Amino acid sequence: MRKVDIQGKRQVFDDIFRIEEATLRYQRFDGTMSSTFRRLNFVRGDSAAAIVLNTDTERVILTDQFRYPAYENGPGWITEIIAGMVDGDDSPEDTIRREILEETGYQTGHLKHITTFYVSPGGTSERVVLFYAEVTNEDKIGKGGGIEVEGEDIQLVEPSLEELRSMMDSGAIADAKTIIGALWLLRERKSQ
Repeated sequence: MRKVDIQGKRQVFDDIFRIEEATLRYQRFDGTMSSTFRRLNFVRGDSAAAIVLNTDTERVILTDQFRYPAYENGPGWITEIIAGMVDGDDSPEDTIRREILEETGYQTGHLKHITTFYVSPGGTSERVVLFYAEVTNEDKIGKGGGIEVEGEDIQLVEPSLEELRSMMDSGAIADAKTIIGALWLLRERKSQ
């Protein structure tokens, strides 16, 4: 493993997320050490996400909700898969099961890990642990819609696989984790 020399690190912001500043050098591919430079790390923690398929209806369950950062650089309302931050000692599996219930009203038992990926490794340490989840009509035990006291107002969008493909082709889906999950699901269902 290549060498990294952290010369200093400090926290420059701490609220819902943190920003750390580091001064460092790293071993270059030719074996020499780089010059010293400054980097910022947006520390948000890991998140869990799932592309959810209702196997009774053969429809994907997506959410549509307001996202302020997307409003600053786009429409604000984003269609996406179910997701949430992994808190404390929760596992990604526990987190996504809770989020599926809160956002959609469905309970799920079946989870399949698809992949784990960095959101934007040049600026944040956040990783998304992405799952595939199946539900049936019988699994609908709550109303969903999110947690109102957390400012969530979630509407479900339930496209067929063909409609999902059209949403991808038209650019109606612009969220990276949703694109990754949708491409995985469309490939899997095509091969069956």
